[in-house]
Amino acid sequence: MLPRVLEPEVMDTPEEALDYNAMDHAEVNARFVADLLLAQGRPASGDWLDVGTGTALIPIALCQRAGGCRVVGTDLAEQMLELAHQNVTAAGLQGRIRLDRVDAKSLPYPDRAFEAVFSNSIVHHIPEPIGVLSEMVRLVAPGGLLFVRDLVRPSSAGELDQLVRRYAGQEPERARAMFRDSLHAALTVDEVQGMVASLGLPRDGVQMTSDRHWTWTWRRPAP
Repeated sequence: MLPRVLEPEVMDTPEEALDYNAMDHAEVNARFVADLLLAQGRPASGDWLDVGTGTALIPIALCQRAGGCRVVGTDLAEQMLELAHQNVTAAGLQGRIRLDRVDAKSLPYPDRAFEAVFSNSIVHHIPEPIGVLSEMVRLVAPGGLLFVRDLVRPSSAGELDQLVRRYAGQEPERARAMFRDSLHAALTVDEVQGMVASLGLPRDGVQMTSDRHWTWTWRRPAP
């Protein structure tokens, strides 16, 4: 198994934000939103939270597909949020998407405040992700949904190279390097399951859901 090699927790240079925003995330984001809404299993409503929103592409895709919910997108990277504000304005969704610059390890919201808490690809940025996972659990309302997805660290250098060629082979060199670093910094399914179990939640809520992603789905019991 490849060792985990951490990458910077915050991508906050203008170049990193621009490179990230320019990458073709459309297919992955559409799949994420479709799976999120399927897991929710009922019409979207109330306040939803996106932890690690980046340039807000997923909240935009969500609001374009599902009416009825409002989204708070959080990130610690100022440059990412600057582009996120531009993207939200261009989509005409300022009334439904709010952007907050906060640390995912200490989110400033009341317990059980959100009908759905979701996150795509923040976990691999965090050196000790258990704190972020615990914060997301804390914020799920009774009957609400937690939906977290991230990359899986490959078992070998050869598998990592193959994934980079398959999914970033047509991207500029800087983007390929970003994807490679993210795979190297990712967790294995077993590692995530262990963290979830340490929170007292079912480890089988974490499953491999593509050749490069794990997904954790959990619903807080209704009162």
